[in-house]
Amino acid sequence: MSALEILATGPMATVQDAGRLGHAALGVGRSGAADTASYALANRLLANPPGAAALEATLGGLRVRARGPVTVAVTGAGVPLRVDGRGAAMNTVLHLDDGAELAMGVPEQGLRTYLAVRGGVDVPPVLGSRSTDVLAGLGPDLPVPGAVLPVGPAPAAFPVTGHAPAAPVGGPEAVLRVTLGPREDWFTAGALRTLLTAEYEVTSRSDRVGARLSGPLLERARAGELPSEGMVPGAVQVPPDGGPVLFLADHPVTGGYPVVAVVVSADLPAAAQARPGTRVRFTLAGPALPRTRA
Repeated sequence: MSALEILATGPMATVQDAGRLGHAALGVGRSGAADTASYALANRLLANPPGAAALEATLGGLRVRARGPVTVAVTGAGVPLRVDGRGAAMNTVLHLDDGAELAMGVPEQGLRTYLAVRGGVDVPPVLGSRSTDVLAGLGPDLPVPGAVLPVGPAPAAFPVTGHAPAAPVGGPEAVLRVTLGPREDWFTAGALRTLLTAEYEVTSRSDRVGARLSGPLLERARAGELPSEGMVPGAVQVPPDGGPVLFLADHPVTGGYPVVAVVVSADLPAAAQARPGTRVRFTLAGPALPRTRA
């Protein structure tokens, strides 16, 4: 059986798949690949089933050795990519011989890069998923140098193309569409205008749980606290200090701070690729305007 041996992980690498579905009522979040679009592209290139597990590298630096011949694809944040010291291309099907080493550099923009392998990373699933949830501590352990990750059987289907044109991910600014609510009535009209017109910046206090944003604070119209209620990916939660937090893949399943808006699911991959220093602006997903209030 083929495998991937981890030689270096960079700042952080995790095993991720399509997520741990159907357990929110038990307090277990979905987790899964943060940039679902890049993750899905990697699996499509290899003709893997949609939920095959892959490696998610944060800010590059991942280096692996093939144990047995493997076929891989690298997508997401663009990194200098080398196979046995020779340059290789992103968003392509790459064949690695036994003992070949693949190394990622550091992306110039974007945050998360995906290494998928034909057959998927075949670590034992936990509650039906091979995703590592860093908040809940569920799923496979974080890969460390020396770890060997088995590769599953190759699917019956074969790749239909060796390359997929893909727009660059990441950049200095992310414009994210939102729908207001469910608790926009907890904020003043001025706060809602601020949310939809001001510029925020992703801070270094961000991870797979959420992106903490610096910028204008959002003033509440109501005092007090909410009972805990369900949270979803893309929720923009506002703690008492008024600084918004954008929930990502490993967000908590409940929270007691009001959610002023939710990023539409189609824009979550862009949110997941917003590295510290990225400017973030929010815009309404539809023509609706904020309700008038004092």
